[in-house]
Amino acid sequence: MNPDDDIDRLQAKLSRVRSEIGKRIVGQSDVVERLLVCVLADGNALLESNPGLGKTTLVRTVAEVTDLSFSRVQNTPDLMPSDITGTEIIRESERGREFVFEKGPVFANLVLADEINRATPKTQAALLEAMQERQVTAAGDTYELPSPFFILATQNPIDQGGTYPLPEAQTDRFLMKILVDYPSFDEESEIVNRYATGAASPNVERVLSRDELLRAQTLARQVPVADDIRDRAVELVRATRTADDIEYGASPRASMSLILAAKARAFLAGRSHVSWEDVREMAPPVIRHRIVVDFRAEREGVTPDEAVNALLADV
Repeated sequence: MNPDDDIDRLQAKLSRVRSEIGKRIVGQSDVVERLLVCVLADGNALLESNPGLGKTTLVRTVAEVTDLSFSRVQNTPDLMPSDITGTEIIRESERGREFVFEKGPVFANLVLADEINRATPKTQAALLEAMQERQVTAAGDTYELPSPFFILATQNPIDQGGTYPLPEAQTDRFLMKILVDYPSFDEESEIVNRYATGAASPNVERVLSRDELLRAQTLARQVPVADDIRDRAVELVRATRTADDIEYGASPRASMSLILAAKARAFLAGRSHVSWEDVREMAPPVIRHRIVVDFRAEREGVTPDEAVNALLADV
């Protein structure tokens, strides 16, 4: 097959993926795009919103449309690390009793970690190795996680009683922090019409196989980016370390993540190169969780997104 034909075929399928997701998710086009960018860039995502905005439905739909195995972890303060990674159990066999590792829900292509900030730091840390190394170590043995592998976590910005904020080392391992906002009036009316009539949730078709997704990830990484655009992206990230409104800037991982996300967005849009618009659109979700606004700016109401947008205007 001609390589260009392969690219065109996969980009057409990705367009169909968005259409299938739209059968269940009304509006939220930016959220869907950013989540698919994370999948294409082989990165983890942190979704933040108030309850009831369809985060779980969106993640489950992405898994169905792309033929990925799916598991869900409902985080609570009493959740143990072994409840996620798995544990050794005693099992009877022909040779007698033996210890066997029973794999936990993290052994899936797409893992939804619901309300991750309600888990204790010890349990949150159980996801670190999985997110970064794509493996789990238990009882001295290492187990590879399936490929592709994504942690899509959610957290609620309200009702913070009994929660454990994610440490910076863990948030830095999320490619993006995606904010899910309330729908517009017309979108909410459509949601009511679609789901308050007693009808079942719309069926979606599997559009993209796992092998095709892996191929699309490889092609997305190969999308060319001009030297000047790459350098401006790096300058943007470096500027977060000296900006007056920012106490702690982003690490070099942010520079890599920004370029990867821009490449994935260009591929998703059916383009053959990265534009500055790709970098500009991906900058807030890639950087917002990697910086800390200083006390003075925070007191004046400056948000991380506003700090990033101010830097974008200067780069």
